[in-house]
Amino acid sequence: MPLRGELPEEGELVVATVTSIRNFGAFVTLDEFNKREAFIHLSEVATGWVKYIRDHIREGQKIVARVLRIDPAKAQIDLSLKRINDHQRRERIQSWKNEQRAMRLLAVVAQHLKLEEPATHDLFAEGLVEKHGSLFHAFELAAADPKKFQKDHGKEPWVAAFVRTAQDSLTPPHVTITGILEVRSTAPDGLEHVRAALLAAEKVDSESISVQYVGAPRYRVQVEGTQYKQAEELLKKATSAAVDRIKASGGEGSFTRA
Repeated sequence: MPLRGELPEEGELVVATVTSIRNFGAFVTLDEFNKREAFIHLSEVATGWVKYIRDHIREGQKIVARVLRIDPAKAQIDLSLKRINDHQRRERIQSWKNEQRAMRLLAVVAQHLKLEEPATHDLFAEGLVEKHGSLFHAFELAAADPKKFQKDHGKEPWVAAFVRTAQDSLTPPHVTITGILEVRSTAPDGLEHVRAALLAAEKVDSESISVQYVGAPRYRVQVEGTQYKQAEELLKKATSAAVDRIKASGGEGSFTRA
């Protein structure tokens, strides 16, 4: 049972299964909306003239389509296949696969709590979707930083079961980003100023940030983390700290992202 509403929104990308093909278009069911039926007109199957619709889609195929219009009174949903690019299609399929996996993990949490899986929806799952954007992302956060997740969500029994399932099932994502930091000083004690600038970078987060010598005045700054955005922020703070420190002592500094 998906954690979605009764109907998609106009403009939304949806995952569907082709159930029937006619000369004038194709009928599909929406995988995330209780198999509700929708329709793709022949003119929305592909760009240009479509001679044989089965050259483009077939029965049983899993597709990604854009919602063009919804008529709740007639229970009619019109979709388009051609108004999506390949990047959007790949991302939407991956998102759908992630949520399918999240629903399987939710069933495991329910088992730990001795509940039926639908009972978890009102208890905590719908709230997690509202707070974190998706259930899978909530599982990722619980696996990557269980202490923070428990702090954010309290000591309810479901929290411990959720974190346990996430840690048992998901490997926290790992990202590594780098860039080249250049620091130089012509002062008599310039070497000490350079060393102080490099230490300023590492001190931003000594566990996640490392500075490696490349060849004076160039140094590689590397940040490791579980979330790309946080890693980028750390890299920016670290290199800014180094550049500010060397400039304060009369030297020069710059950073180039790899």
